[in-house]
Amino acid sequence: MAKIRITLVKSVIGQKPAKRATVKALGLGKISSSVEKEANDSIKGMVASIAHLVKVEEI
Repeated sequence: MAKIRITLVKSVIGQKPAKRATVKALGLGKISSSVEKEANDSIKGMVASIAHLVKVEEI
């Protein structure tokens, strides 16, 4: 499977608790933190729900 790099580019301050939980579940903490994940359907869905907060790159 392909891998993707997810980078938090916007703060979660002011976001709903579900969005904050999604960011934390992906392993992101502070702005500019990045994680590499497998590009499966569950990860893609999580990224889609917080697309306005993150930058995604294929590796």
